[in-house]
Amino acid sequence: MASSSFIAILTFAFLLFLGTTSAQLSTNFYSNSCPRLFSTVKSTVQSAIKNEARMGASLLRLHFHDCFVNGCDGSVLLDDTANFTGEKNAVPNQNSVRGFNVIDNIKSAVEKACPGVVSCADILAITARDSVVILGGPSWNVKLGRRDARTASQAAANNSIPPPTSNLNQLISRFSALGLSTKDMVALSGSHTIGQARCTTFRARIYNETNLESTLAQTRQSNCPRTAGSGDNNLAPLDLQSPTAFDNNYYKNLIQNRGLLHSDQQLFLNGGSTDSIVRGYSNSQSTFTSDFAAAMIKMGDINPLTGSNGEIRKNCRKPN
Repeated sequence: MASSSFIAILTFAFLLFLGTTSAQLSTNFYSNSCPRLFSTVKSTVQSAIKNEARMGASLLRLHFHDCFVNGCDGSVLLDDTANFTGEKNAVPNQNSVRGFNVIDNIKSAVEKACPGVVSCADILAITARDSVVILGGPSWNVKLGRRDARTASQAAANNSIPPPTSNLNQLISRFSALGLSTKDMVALSGSHTIGQARCTTFRARIYNETNLESTLAQTRQSNCPRTAGSGDNNLAPLDLQSPTAFDNNYYKNLIQNRGLLHSDQQLFLNGGSTDSIVRGYSNSQSTFTSDFAAAMIKMGDINPLTGSNGEIRKNCRKPN
């Protein structure tokens, strides 16, 4: 009898442990400790996007690149030092991820409102949501309670963020490894309805690939020379039609072979396993935005630091 009671207690403890991480993230985590958090973040994000519409996509991307590397822990924000190598100069991030000054401004404003309370990881999650909303996309209730990593991994960043050369199976596999379904992957890829890409990320596609609409290829070649090292950082919109509006044009472009990145067009191959999802989103913006919001919540759940793990950074660029 005693042994069965002991087993029952152990089983309950184990189940409690399994539920701990997700249970510690909640949409009202700061409702008492920082009641002005959402308004403080949103006003700074609005100001940044008003100053530069592209910044909304950059801030959304920061949250992606944070969560895909050892979880949503703010590690992408840590600066390199003489004794520490962070993620900012990893191949997917170098000369590419941006918006760090905006995050600094948000953190400063939040620290004035409630010092030492809100993590940089949570600021990234809220900022991503606000950026999407400001550019006309869906809203969702952001789960909060993440804490900040004290370290980062350039190697993990190099290996974890799907490159623009990825094929469909690689994309499905990478997202699956993080607990995200194929539908989640296609929906989250719709973030490329906003923002710009550098010539170096699409050069091979516009000169070598045949499943790219010819007029678009010619347009992009005019600003992206064939020779590597020439015009590498020249920019082009990922969605030619509405690069600062969060809509479903990205999927309409894919059906017309107008995906700018190789990894974008992989979602619609005229016979590929994700073609039907792309068609669905191209026909229904509401289906896309609903699935996108749900997938963002799932992505925000990837391996957060909670409880006594990690810390609440005072400065998002360095550990306390």
